[in-house]
Amino acid sequence: MRWECDMLDELDRRLMAALEVDARAPFSRIGAVLGVSDQTVARRYRRLRTEAGLRVVAVRDPERLGEDQWMLRLRCVPDTAATIADALAKRPDTKWIGLASGGTEVICGTRPRSPGDRDDLLLGKLPRTPSIVEIRAHQLLHRFYGGPQGWLRKFRALDDDEIAALRPDPVPAPGPARIDPEDEPLVAALERDGRAGYPELQRATGRSESAVRRRLAALVASGAIYIDVEYDLAGLGYGTHAALWITAAPAALHAVGQALAVHDEVAYATATAGPSNLLVTVVVRSTADLYAYLSGPLGGLDGVQHVETTPFLRRVKQLTYPVPR
Repeated sequence: MRWECDMLDELDRRLMAALEVDARAPFSRIGAVLGVSDQTVARRYRRLRTEAGLRVVAVRDPERLGEDQWMLRLRCVPDTAATIADALAKRPDTKWIGLASGGTEVICGTRPRSPGDRDDLLLGKLPRTPSIVEIRAHQLLHRFYGGPQGWLRKFRALDDDEIAALRPDPVPAPGPARIDPEDEPLVAALERDGRAGYPELQRATGRSESAVRRRLAALVASGAIYIDVEYDLAGLGYGTHAALWITAAPAALHAVGQALAVHDEVAYATATAGPSNLLVTVVVRSTADLYAYLSGPLGGLDGVQHVETTPFLRRVKQLTYPVPR
């Protein structure tokens, strides 16, 4: 895949790809791999934060933690979807919210912390909201692509040796993927800033710096959390995003999901329960590119029986933070 954007040059692209490999890597190590000084890396990083919406945040991985996940499609009375989306964005159990279908549909990812929280949202608050005229709830079953697998790697801005040089050292016996109550201050601090320094994390947790280092390394190595790189896709020249609700033949479901995962246009792919059995998020430069994908790579997959395409108007929330309008 080619990455063309007037704002970004090759070094910017390589820096963002390096952060996707290890978002907490010291600027000195990133600079050594990219062949520039750590001051240059720091300066470029600050500019990307300002101009490309770059953020580094810790994300709890519900799939590795065995937690419930849902994608909701809320059909709304006209002129009410934005208000409902803004209200959902304030909830800590929502992680991704977008407006679609000409502004009459809210698509919302949610990760309830408990069955009670799930029932409160799905059986309580949403059905009692008069401006919501239809609720479709898709439980997420199996991720094929996304989460710790970032979309930037599909641009292949780094070679294999550079990726290997950036990967953090392996952690022996990291233990099971779980977040203990005493981990919560550490995870909360990283959710605010995934590159927070160890002195800051020490102050946030009240634990020694060596204990923080060990526990953070174990949390990441076990898969309980990952350090994610977020950015403004439109600012990178990829302003067309769509959700694809795909129905595949049951016997072909896994093969179709695996095939979708390697498509350059696919940023996220998961098997679901509900009216369709696959949900895919695609990111392209234009509606012409979206058509080319639907009629080309996707259209050529054996086992795909039906596709509903829902273009997004805009994002309202991405992971842990609202997206500015």
